[in-house]
Formats: sequence, structure tokens, C-alpha cells
Amino acid sequence: MPLRRSILALGLSAVALAASPVMAKQTAETTAPTKPERVEQSASARHAMVAAANPLAVKAGVDVLKAGGSAVDAAVAIQAVLGLVEPQSSGIGGGAFMVYYDAASRKTTAYDGREVAPSGASGNLFLDDGGKRLPFAEAVLGGISTGVPGAIAMLDMAHRDHGKLPWAGLFDEAHLLAKDGFIVSPRLAGMIASKAPQAAAPDARRYFTKADGTRYVAGDRLKNADYAQSLERIARYGASGLLTGPLAQQIVDRVHEGPRPSTLTLADMANYRPHSGPALCQPYRLYLVCTPQAPSGGPGLQIALGVLEHTDIGKRDASDEKAWFTFAQASRLAYADRDRYVGDPAFVQVPLAGLLDPAYLKGRAAEIGEKAGPVTFGMPSGGPKVGPDATEEPGGTSHVVIVDAQGNVVSMTTTVESIFGSGRMVGGFFLNNQLTDFSFTPKDEDGAKAANAVGPGKRPRSSMAPAVVLTPQRKFVAAAGSPGGSAIQAYNLKVLVALLDWKMTPQQAVSLPNLVARGDSYSADKFPQPIMDGLAARNMRLSTARGEESGLQAIVATPKGYVGGADPRREGVARGF
Repeated sequence: MPLRRSILALGLSAVALAASPVMAKQTAETTAPTKPERVEQSASARHAMVAAANPLAVKAGVDVLKAGGSAVDAAVAIQAVLGLVEPQSSGIGGGAFMVYYDAASRKTTAYDGREVAPSGASGNLFLDDGGKRLPFAEAVLGGISTGVPGAIAMLDMAHRDHGKLPWAGLFDEAHLLAKDGFIVSPRLAGMIASKAPQAAAPDARRYFTKADGTRYVAGDRLKNADYAQSLERIARYGASGLLTGPLAQQIVDRVHEGPRPSTLTLADMANYRPHSGPALCQPYRLYLVCTPQAPSGGPGLQIALGVLEHTDIGKRDASDEKAWFTFAQASRLAYADRDRYVGDPAFVQVPLAGLLDPAYLKGRAAEIGEKAGPVTFGMPSGGPKVGPDATEEPGGTSHVVIVDAQGNVVSMTTTVESIFGSGRMVGGFFLNNQLTDFSFTPKDEDGAKAANAVGPGKRPRSSMAPAVVLTPQRKFVAAAGSPGGSAIQAYNLKVLVALLDWKMTPQQAVSLPNLVARGDSYSADKFPQPIMDGLAARNMRLSTARGEESGLQAIVATPKGYVGGADPRREGVARGF
């Protein structure tokens, strides 16, 4: 169904792109917030493609692919560069989730590099001596916020499974940029000057202050010799170069300092293991959508898609206020179930089969009326008695999509959690504050634990949900994902609906306004006034004062190769050859 003409009246700048043959149903332009003097973010390529949040990282990935590297090889190189040039979002001190598609076998594998809590962590980790919740900023800046980093261990595992080029050489570009310096981008400069408490933390201030006492600004060259040295160790020893030896000791020492010290030990570091296994693949329309398993955001995204499967959103389009109403109500239902039931499945019973049962999802979809009303969690088969959730999840993070020359695909979401993680640094990189993704309130008044309560050795629930879309015959169709904290579920749902239901190009899909509906909150970008008025009449008044900071990346397969798009709200690009 062509996008209706009224979408062209959006009060946002138009993003015009040639429609991909696979997405030929959608022909009109869509719109996105203006971003002055930026390079073209969309691209097409015949053989291979990368879409990521920073052009320097994209170049590193494309260079690896041109040298005959695999999608996983490129992911390693990209992560190493992102940790340097976009340290507010991800890095070697953080964690990640990845979905990998093997073109030859048509299998999808989910890799889990989520951080874990120290063995000494208790359920009261984020409560003060009086049993009250700590202020979020105080928790983030404390040593208690840092979990054992997992991104490098995950990439090491995936490289052993699917790498083609030697591990050590994949860090060359990042090492060179760290040693010789890179140009600070406007986005990084904005984060350096932000009021985020981590930006004012001693380590961050030291790193981002020049010799003359002023802070780095856009256009300055920033060198990081410590990061180059850390990369040398990881390039030589793999994940053990980070999780054991001097770097591990530095991490442990740093989180034991200052307020709210951690119980993290060298044994916690050395004992970390990433996970891998079959991806969570569920049917949606004519497609198969594959995401990671719990504790990722995959189950929540799959619930939302499963609810929408039982609606008429696919017969509508992005100019239809009823489509956005349906989208928002499905989001609310999925968030309610995700928040209640999803946690680390090694510690809690996640009723996944019940949550994804078609009959259950059909019943949840039937709760969507003509106007917004109260929403609560459902009662899926096998649902345990758990307490309410009290998780706060800021919107840091980064997303990468890669397709190599053999058709193998990586969709990876990677994070240090909040802006500059905990604000603490060792070895030229920031430490994560991932443990603040646990519920700050561990149990309810009756003593029932929250599914996402803190526990020793436990992985906090995540919203990260990298997605790969396949045909029923398991041929590659598309890959997408976004950063954005708890809003990731809504951002990813939007792009999948736009690609699969509304047949938009990747750039059109990522550029659409965002709408995050959770509980009674409707946070959104600016929509055309008729849509906003129509939603208000359905008891859905959008809060658009701040807008939504997604960072979507998407690539689709076409008969001529690949078409990619990057979110105009950030600095990413899609490039290939």
C-alpha cells in the first residue's frame, strides 16, 4: 500500500531515497529531523555492507570485508573503533548481544556477551542502609554499577566460530586511530559538554580536558595512548587479555575505589563466559524474525510483533493515526509482560512459551480497543508469581549491522549502558554501569522477588534486541536494531513494521518519527498535527518536548545486492562495495 500523501506534510525535513526492489511497494518520501551539513547516510552495494553509528567505524568494517574478512571479523574491528570514537555508547569495557546468520547453513545463532554481577553482589545492592532506593546518579557513579565486561569475550567466541582473518590484525585501524588521534565528532563533543554526571566524573574530565585546561570540542584531534596499549594486549591474548592480567587488575582496583565500592574480584573476571545458542526465531506475517534469547530485549520485541500479527496494522500505513494507535497499544502490552516476567533465565523462570503462544497473543491483541485504557501484565501459561519491576535504563548504546561477501550477517547491539558508562576509566576505556539495569527494588511487600532483581553471577535484563529477518526458507531479508535503553523495544518494533508491513526503504524506515508507549507514558518525536490530534482523541496524548534519541541501523537484501540506512538522529552511515 503506497504511503498516503499526507505523510509528506510532516513538519520534518524530507529524506529522499531510491526504493529498493524488495521494498518497491513503498515509493513516497518520508521525513526525519534535520541534521545540517551531514553526509548521505543511505547507500546501496552489490557485494557487502556495513551500517554503524560512526563513519570511522564503518570504514574499518568495510576495509575488513574488502580484505576478505567475515561479518564477525568486521564486527570486531568496528567495536574496537567505536569504543574509541564513540565512548559514550559502547566499548571494550561493556557488553553486547549479537545475532549471526550463516548463509551456507541458513542457521541463526544468538551470542550473549551481557555483563554479570560479581559473586558478592546482593539483592540489596542498590538500597541504602535504611533500605531505600539509592538515587540513580549515585548508583551509576559508584563502583557497584560495574559488571564483568562481556563484549570482547563474546566477539572472541564468535570469531573462533566464524572468523576468517587473524584476530590480532582486526585491531589495527583502532590502534592507529588511538595512537595518531581521531577528530572529535559533534555528537561526542556534545556528550563531553553535557550535564550527565559521568561527564563530570574525575576520569572523564581528565580524559576530555586539553593541556590548556579547556575541554575537547568538535574538530579537535584526540589521542588515546592508553587505549592503543589495551588493544595491543587484547589483540595478542584475546578476551583473556582483558579478563585476566594487568587490565583485569586495573578494573578490579578502580571499582573498589571511591563511593559505593564494588565486591568485584579477579576470580569474577576470569570466570566470565559468554553464551551462544539458537536465536529466538518467531513467525511474523510472511517472515521469520530472529532475536537473542532472554535476558535480552528479544522476547519483548517478539511479544510486540506477536500482538501486532493479530491486528490490521499491515493494511494501514505511516500516515494513518489508527496504525500508530495500534502500534502504541501493542507496545504497552509487550512492555507490561516483558517488565513483569523477563529476567536472566539461569536464575528465574521466564514463561517464554506462554508469552509467545499464539492464543495468548491473540487474547492480548483483543484488549486493544478504540481508545487507550489501563494496561497491565497478562497471565501466560507457566507464569510464575513475581514481584513488580523497578528498573531504570538510560538510553546509551550503539547498533551495528554487517553483511559480508558470502551473505553472512551480523546484527549486534553493544553498550556501556549510560553516557560514558560509570564515568570511570582504566586502560583508556570507560567501565560499564550495566548493573544499574537490575531492578532497584528487589521484592514486593509480600516478599516476591522481581524477575530482574540483583543476584550474584546474574545477568541484568536488557532491552537490546538485534534482529535478523528471514524468509520461511531462511533466506536473508533484512537486519536492524537500535540503541536507546528501554525504548529500544519500541524503536526496533517501528523499523520492523515499517520494513515488513509498510514496505519502506531502510532509510525511510529508520527516519520515521518514534513513538515509545510504556505504561501511561507516550514519549514521541513530533508527528503531523492531524495524527497527534487523532491520537489525543483516543486518550493518547503524545509528549514530544524532548523527542526520541534512537540510533537505528538497517540493511535489506535486494536482487541487486543490499540497501542500507542509518538514523538521521545520529552520525551513522551505511557503506559497502
